[in-house]
Amino acid sequence: MFGLQTGAPLARLFLATGLATAAAILAAPMPWAPLALLALACAILISMSPLIAVVVMLTLAPLRTLISTESSLSLPLDIGQILFLVYLGLWLAQRLWRRRALIKLQADPPLLAALVVITVFASGAWTSQSLSGWLVEWLKWLAIAFLIWALSVSVDDSWRWLVFAILVSAFANALLGLYIFAGGSGADHLLILGRYFRAFGTFGQPNPYGGFMGIALPLALMAAWAQLARIWTGLRSRRRLQWLPVAAFSVSGLVSLVLAAALTASWSRGAWLGAAVAIMCMTIALPRRLIHGLALAAGIAILVSAAWSVGLLPRSIVLRLTTAATDLISVSDVRGVEITPADYAVIERLAHWQAAMNMAEAAPLFGVGLGNYEVVYDDYRLLNWPAPLGHAHNLYLNMLAETGVAGLAAYLSFWAVAFRMTWSLRRHPDAFSRSIAIGLLGSWVYVAVHSIFDNLYVNNLFLHIGVLLGLLAILYRRMTQALELD
Repeated sequence: MFGLQTGAPLARLFLATGLATAAAILAAPMPWAPLALLALACAILISMSPLIAVVVMLTLAPLRTLISTESSLSLPLDIGQILFLVYLGLWLAQRLWRRRALIKLQADPPLLAALVVITVFASGAWTSQSLSGWLVEWLKWLAIAFLIWALSVSVDDSWRWLVFAILVSAFANALLGLYIFAGGSGADHLLILGRYFRAFGTFGQPNPYGGFMGIALPLALMAAWAQLARIWTGLRSRRRLQWLPVAAFSVSGLVSLVLAAALTASWSRGAWLGAAVAIMCMTIALPRRLIHGLALAAGIAILVSAAWSVGLLPRSIVLRLTTAATDLISVSDVRGVEITPADYAVIERLAHWQAAMNMAEAAPLFGVGLGNYEVVYDDYRLLNWPAPLGHAHNLYLNMLAETGVAGLAAYLSFWAVAFRMTWSLRRHPDAFSRSIAIGLLGSWVYVAVHSIFDNLYVNNLFLHIGVLLGLLAILYRRMTQALELD
């Protein structure tokens, strides 16, 4: 699919893994016998390669919320933690079997930046009322750092399968979300447009589900673009049209359409805004010359603005965006605001933002403790908002409240390193690698924008982010080596 021969054993194994894991999500909930057969099939596939374990882990890890709320299945750990440990064990076993060094440190910038974040966040153990709450969040960053390191030292020519792993996991969840949107398993409080339901996949909530779609969509779009470029190059050189690029473009194009439809069906304004900004930034980065990218993005912005002004865009979407923007801009203090069904969601979000700011004022340097927003919420909340909701619905304010200025600075520095590295990959000599790097840029932009409205490190999405960061480290090192050889 991504430039590998389809007859290769690894390709066949990944195809089987993708079909099996997609079927697992689409068939949930399922009786015990098929579940046992699926588990056996996944166990056999996982034992063959750590990369296959990555596909299974990323596809099944988002089942965490679904299993905890809808299933009677009792697990010692959540499904993502179990599969992460399986991948860890298989990776270690393969290193030992091939007699490779277990500790092979490489000074990859994203790994070093992640270690800084881990170190700063470790201070939260002393300021947290709930040590378990701190540990859960801190271990997420430890897992991200491990994925960056493990993938960068063990994956080389097969890095394209990391792209496959992300896309097959998102595609499976997108199909389930569209089924929910059309009426399957819809909840009455998520009814929209009188007949549809906000898509939430296996996440239980539409906003983080839209976040998952938004993280994967830029990668799918650029995978399709890379194959389209190959087809165009072949046509210009008057060669025979090869079936493999056409098939790859058809598949990646279909994945892009399904992910975009699922993102729209989530009815998440944060997801829509994040996707729009991400696509604009990818448009700027796509041409080799920056001035051409800026001109292209400006042209698209003018066309969209014109379509908006003359009413060509769907009225329901325009109304949802404008009402949210008006409420967020016009309200600064929600303590005296009248709450109505129309503005409840926006006011609730603003109330949690104010609670986070109260926490930050009380502990400005190191915060109230990583993962402790919900624990201490009752001491800082506003009068009419007793439910903590788990986080502040703004990752930056949540980070400031829980880890203080030190933690927020470390987190922003981490992503600044990732952005700088990804932008430099626009110089990558390999066309496909360059396209995927621009897709990664879109994913980072999306995370940055959607984080203004939500926390995306939920339902095991941090595993997907860790794999994408590992992919970034691999592409950066490969480009550096290629430029040194030149």
